[in-house]
Amino acid sequence: MPLTKQLSVAIIDSNPALMNNFHIKKEDPPDPRVSTVTPATISFFKDMGAWEFVQQHRHAYFDKMQVWDYTGLGYTRYNARDVDADVLGCVVENKVLHKSLLSCIQNTDFQKTIHSSRLSSITFPAMSSVTSSSGTSSSASGSSAKLELDNGNSMYAKLVVGADGSKSSVRELARIQTTGWKYSQSAIICTVEHAVENFCAWQRFLPNGPIALLPIGEKFSNIVWSMDPKEAVDRNSMSEEDFVKAVNLALDHGYGPHPRSKSFEGGNVFSWLKADSTSSTHEGFEVPPKVTKLASHRMAFPLSLMHANSYASKRLVLIGDAAHTVHPLAGQGVNMGFADALCLSKVIAEGVAVGSDIGEITLLQRYESERKAANITMMAILDGFQKAYSIDFMPINVLRALAFNGAQYISPLKRKIISYASGNKLLPLFT
Repeated sequence: MPLTKQLSVAIIDSNPALMNNFHIKKEDPPDPRVSTVTPATISFFKDMGAWEFVQQHRHAYFDKMQVWDYTGLGYTRYNARDVDADVLGCVVENKVLHKSLLSCIQNTDFQKTIHSSRLSSITFPAMSSVTSSSGTSSSASGSSAKLELDNGNSMYAKLVVGADGSKSSVRELARIQTTGWKYSQSAIICTVEHAVENFCAWQRFLPNGPIALLPIGEKFSNIVWSMDPKEAVDRNSMSEEDFVKAVNLALDHGYGPHPRSKSFEGGNVFSWLKADSTSSTHEGFEVPPKVTKLASHRMAFPLSLMHANSYASKRLVLIGDAAHTVHPLAGQGVNMGFADALCLSKVIAEGVAVGSDIGEITLLQRYESERKAANITMMAILDGFQKAYSIDFMPINVLRALAFNGAQYISPLKRKIISYASGNKLLPLFT
């Protein structure tokens, strides 16, 4: 931002790719580690000039999504045209997002240095440190945080941003406590190939967890399959042929029948609703495209929910997975992190505009109050989904079917859900 261009920024990251300026080969198959970015995140990337670099590499926009469960009692189809949009999201390999952000940094004129090191310790100034109204300290380091690196170097910073993931060293060194729990689930991710290109995002809830099939372009899709840990071990060690059969079964008629299209028409609880002619309300259930082969190795990792008790203290903030982790069932984790980054950048710019010290707790608490409320809301919704779909009990199954069909046939509700998931609304139903 123009207001913050004069700030000196140091990036501490031991990832060798940052220093080696890694190249992405177009002929390589997609990496299994991908992110589904929302329209709000896409806008953020465009505003900072990073999206043009994403567009130079493989990515896949999608404008349709279908969600259903194994009972066959209901389904919901979402379409971007329901909210007068072009897309619902875009699936991008994580290495492409990394590359685009690194390219953006390298092509932007501001003071930056990259340290290919690890953080060893942080020493925060005593509360009695004196800082002038202009944001300058009375000594070179008196009011700054001191960072020691594992290569023996040290530096001082007005603000330390912990963006170092769920096992954050910054959070640990700052002794910030967390709240959360482990889910009795692991996720398998991999890249698969089809005979035809996939343009839709698919998610089916199974007895042991959801499976998602996400387009990644060029007849490739990404699989994110949550299941109990023992099943994950078994499926991860299957032959490629058996795993492909299991995936196709999970996305088709395995575990239960297909939902019946328009099953609530004519004299039923939703029959009085009149959807507009362009709404996805009229779209019938579809079977996802068959997977023909595995196109990458399989990766498995345990799932958990974690939330930092505090996002901010004097000279320190946490963003992204360092502050919160969620279940991957809606692909919202990375978008929550980018929303943190956008909010923090605005707060810093506002502080600079009025001459504030960018590491003062009173300024950083504005970031914390805005993002904590939004993140806790999203976390509660995702955790509720995970728990609701972990129970196989007929009354609960019927309630889930009503929710699916309500979202399918009640157009205003569907629009609210799409807007919220796209990052355009703070609250899902009450705005």
